[in-house]
Order: sequence, then C-alpha cells, then structure tokens
Amino acid sequence: MKFPRNTRLQRSPFDVAPFAAVFFLLVIFLMLATLLPTPGLQLPLADNLPGTDKPTVALAVDAGGRLYFANQVISETQLTSALRAAAGRAPGPLTLVINADKTVTYEQLVHLTSLARGAGIQTALLATLPRAITAPGKP
Repeated sequence: MKFPRNTRLQRSPFDVAPFAAVFFLLVIFLMLATLLPTPGLQLPLADNLPGTDKPTVALAVDAGGRLYFANQVISETQLTSALRAAAGRAPGPLTLVINADKTVTYEQLVHLTSLARGAGIQTALLATLPRAITAPGKP
C-alpha cells in the first residue's frame, strides 16, 4: 500500500554567502601571515654582482655558526662528505653558493670555502639580496 506524502522535502537554494565569508577570512589570514617576520638569515645587500650558469650547491650559515645543507643542520665532517658526494655526482664543475648571515665572520667564510675546495668544489660565491630600486629624482 502506498501512503501519500503530505510533507515536502525542503530544498533551499545553495547559499554562497557563508562560503564567500570563509574564503575572505582565509585570504585575510594569509595576507597577515606574510607580514610576520620569519626567523632566519639576514643576507647583506649588494648591487651588480656576477652570478653563475654552472650547477650549484647551496650551503647556509646562520648567526650562531650553525651549518645548513639540504635544509638540515649538519656538522663540518658531515658537510665535507656531503660536498664530496655532490661533487662526485655532478656532471661538471660545481659552484658553492654560501648563504651567510650578515654577522658571519670572514674567517668562517674562508674556512667554508677551504672545506669546499677540499671536497672538490673550486668556485664559491656569496649570496646577497639586491638593493631596492629607487625612482629617478628620488633620494
């Protein structure tokens, strides 16, 4: 036996307003998050320095003297073996790019360059940030 339906299912139209509000809140949070300072290296500013077109391997040194290679904290002995392995895998000569904090001493940079030379990497470059471009006529 079939019973008649007296109730209708209520189907409301899809309401976009709550989804739009959530979307705009997410956009606002992401924009505010980009303004927060992130801890890390403070690279020095420089103009018109040459780069390289050779394959590179990157190394970072923070203000505390900690070494970072492949996004991992690494010791000097591990760094030497990792640089040797990278130089052995590379099809041509590698260039070491050192991302050093402003406070890293010249002695530490020379030491890292000598470690790289001992591992078979002959060229080392220091990473810098470009200066802001000012409009002509403005100081």
